[in-house]
Amino acid sequence: MKFTEKLANAAGKNHSLVCVGLDTDPALVPEKMGVFEFNKAIIDATADLVCAFKPNFAFYEAMGIAGMEALKKTIDYIPKNIPVIADAKRGDIGNTSRAYARAIFDYYGCDAVTVSPYLGFDSVEPFVNYSDKGVFILCRTSNAGAVDFQSLLCNVPPVPGHLFEIVARKAAEWNKHGNVGLVVGATYPEELGLIRQNYPDMLLLIPGIGAQGGDIEVTLRNGLDRQKAGVIINSSRQILYASKGKDFAQAARKAAGDLRDKINQYR
Repeated sequence: MKFTEKLANAAGKNHSLVCVGLDTDPALVPEKMGVFEFNKAIIDATADLVCAFKPNFAFYEAMGIAGMEALKKTIDYIPKNIPVIADAKRGDIGNTSRAYARAIFDYYGCDAVTVSPYLGFDSVEPFVNYSDKGVFILCRTSNAGAVDFQSLLCNVPPVPGHLFEIVARKAAEWNKHGNVGLVVGATYPEELGLIRQNYPDMLLLIPGIGAQGGDIEVTLRNGLDRQKAGVIINSSRQILYASKGKDFAQAARKAAGDLRDKINQYR
């Protein structure tokens, strides 16, 4: 099943545009609990409330072999009807990107990945060639430092624009298989609205809700497509660490449910 089909099925079944980011920090999980055990409890508590899960590879890589084992077990544990987005932000010369793509799609079995476009098309192509997988191009990211490069004005034919606009334009050109989307942060709602206006049918992965301060109503007003969908709203810390006590899983479920319901209210 293609990523887009799997996503649509999960979103429809669970009435949800929520993606839970599994950015699991060992320092923040309950005492004497392993990372996989924590993730398992979060997945069990929220699987019927989400359209996707998004493990951030950096948190697992930082733990060495044990972390990578926990990542693989986590991905394997996620219900097969819910897509897994690898938040890996890969992108390198062609042969290196081919190896990254094999690791993420063939070994880990993820359904989609985040990719940096800085090295150009040959760094993105190995991911896009997996036509049944999703590829989210970093476009207008949610962090404050995004302005250092993404806001730069570029005199690029046929229409000059900010760098993030050029990235979006290129991503649309690369979307030959219909599997390319964009990462656009909720913390930049005007830019989000501009991207949606120019690319009405592209799928948008939207971080920045919750701990980073993005507003749900404004985000949806600017990001939803004509079918009141077309977005994946990611939340990580706000859900994972809704409670630091023994009730963390129940608290995560409530936080995910509240976010889903609020999104649906504004849809």
